Amino acid sequence: MSYLAPAEFATKIVDAGEAKIFMSTRDTVIRAYMAGAILALAAAFAVSINVQTGVPIVGAALFPVGFCMLYLLGFDLLTGVFVLCPLALLDKRPGVTLGGVLRNWGLVFVGNFAGAFTVAVMMAIVFTFGFSTPPDKVGTVIGHIGESRTLGYAQHGAAGMLTLFIRGMLCNWMVSTGVVGAMISTSVSGKVIAMWMPIMLFFYMTFEHSIVNMFLFPAGLLLGGHFTWFDYLLWNEIPTVLGNLVGGLAFTGLTLYTTHVRTAPKRAPRYSPVAGE
Repeated sequence: MSYLAPAEFATKIVDAGEAKIFMSTRDTVIRAYMAGAILALAAAFAVSINVQTGVPIVGAALFPVGFCMLYLLGFDLLTGVFVLCPLALLDKRPGVTLGGVLRNWGLVFVGNFAGAFTVAVMMAIVFTFGFSTPPDKVGTVIGHIGESRTLGYAQHGAAGMLTLFIRGMLCNWMVSTGVVGAMISTSVSGKVIAMWMPIMLFFYMTFEHSIVNMFLFPAGLLLGGHFTWFDYLLWNEIPTVLGNLVGGLAFTGLTLYTTHVRTAPKRAPRYSPVAGE
């Protein structure tokens, strides 16, 4: 069968985290760069669909194509390693240290940002004919997204920061479920279906994904959005990264590891006395 039982794929999750920690710097950065670039292109694709159709569910339904592509090609997102790598540390795999986990996170962050920013520059050129004209309709919308999802949170102060953090948590709960879902199946079609559903959910609900935002907000700044790099970092990227870490690890990584790898002892059966004994 092409389906793995939870106990089987939970062990694969820990194995994957261990492998990523020991990956070379070169390979880690290259894979992260390509993941950021592909996801950024998928975000531009989805926003274009939403603008052209006026039906957000269509863009959300098609956005997961980018996630599926990068996963099947073996590329890495920060949101994924947030969940996988700590489990190898928790499982006390030989040679796995907190420093190794943090090193992986740092390299993947840099690679993801570089890839997403590359696509942000390329798409800004496309939307403005090489910065020779004002942004087209899609470019204008991306600029406004950057404003509403930075300054829009800032207007609410601490409540806005809390909302942003919670949206980041909910986002990586779903994204990491997609990462894990791909390990449930051994067939390409099964992997794609398992990834597609939670990714579509997070995008339609406009939850905050740190790597998607690495494209949307730099692109918005390049396209004339009325917010600053400081606004982007303080009122989106940093709280989103923290929310992604907490949500993915708490709701996906630790729950699966606790109940399928470190399973608690089973309760002893309670026997009822049989009549006549």
